Amino acid sequence: MGAFMTFRRSAPALLISIVAIVIAGLTFLSDRLFSGLTAAVEEGQFQLMQSILDTTLRRAADDALARAEIVAAMPSARQAVAAKDRDRLLAEFNEMFAIQKERRGVDQVQFHLPPAMSLLRLHAPQRSGDDLSRFRPMVVTVNRERAARNGLAIAATGPAIFGVAPVRDPQGNHAGTVEFGLNFGPLLDGLKAAYGLELALFMQEKQLREFATGIDPALLSDQNRVGPFMRIHATNRDLLRQLARDGDIAAVNEPARYTREAQDVPYGVLLMPLRDDAGQSLGVIAVARDFSGSRAAAGRSLVWQMCLAAFAIILLAGVVIVVLRGLLLRPLEVLDRRLAALAEGGQGGISEPSDRFCTEMQRLAERAGAIAAAAKGRAS
Repeated sequence: MGAFMTFRRSAPALLISIVAIVIAGLTFLSDRLFSGLTAAVEEGQFQLMQSILDTTLRRAADDALARAEIVAAMPSARQAVAAKDRDRLLAEFNEMFAIQKERRGVDQVQFHLPPAMSLLRLHAPQRSGDDLSRFRPMVVTVNRERAARNGLAIAATGPAIFGVAPVRDPQGNHAGTVEFGLNFGPLLDGLKAAYGLELALFMQEKQLREFATGIDPALLSDQNRVGPFMRIHATNRDLLRQLARDGDIAAVNEPARYTREAQDVPYGVLLMPLRDDAGQSLGVIAVARDFSGSRAAAGRSLVWQMCLAAFAIILLAGVVIVVLRGLLLRPLEVLDRRLAALAEGGQGGISEPSDRFCTEMQRLAERAGAIAAAAKGRAS
């Protein structure tokens, strides 16, 4: 009887334990699978962020170049640049620049003489005649190759996205160049409004102090310093101060991605290096996006998996107990009593019908009945 009671207790416990282990393993694998899907979704978000930023910068550069080429093709501009007539250029294009600055984010417009001598800055007409060769390689290249180019650069009044086009005199000879520079600020603010991104622009402090001599001094204050960089613009300064620290942006040579929590919200952060036309590093743009949706979905999935696992374990444990007791343990108990009665010299009468037993147990009951009948025959 002790062995029977051991089976009665240990068999269900063993089977239930196996069920629990299997379900726990499946739950773990399911969670890993869903975590992989979440990681894939977030990787897709990172790729989308990078694509949005690349496309925006490329379109801005093309837009700046298109403006420069339009002005470069105007007869009045060609004549004035060839004659080095600053007053005529200022009278002709000053109103245009004011409108473009107010409505289109055009921050800088400048005319140059070869190889890179400033003829007129519409954004700072009081400054002219300085040589830009040392820090404006794109202007030098356009004047040398006489082919339009666009890209990023740090000018005397700060960083911008430039398009530089060659200007020819009325006879078709190369006379100089004209450039349009788009401010980063409106671009970054527009990306936030359109896509819900948070962005910050960091530029090399050394280059800013050396080349951007006309930049707003407030931008070079200590509160904007982040390691070797200066924070020029941020759509959410407090948030991005937590998401993009000096250690994160100090050595970004390739796009870098990571996740970080700030203000109790998980964010995906993309760091994109910025380079000028010559490939020299200028700074970094940080792009952040709220990842709470994917993380919350992963958390909800884990909770549901745990609940379903617990429900499955309880349900299957009940099934194991019912099946073992109904189909095995109860018939064994009946047969045990009958065989015990036979052993004690009784007739081993069946106390309950065996037709409710499973087929295998019915066979055992029939054999026990046959043994009882044979014993009864010998006794008579």
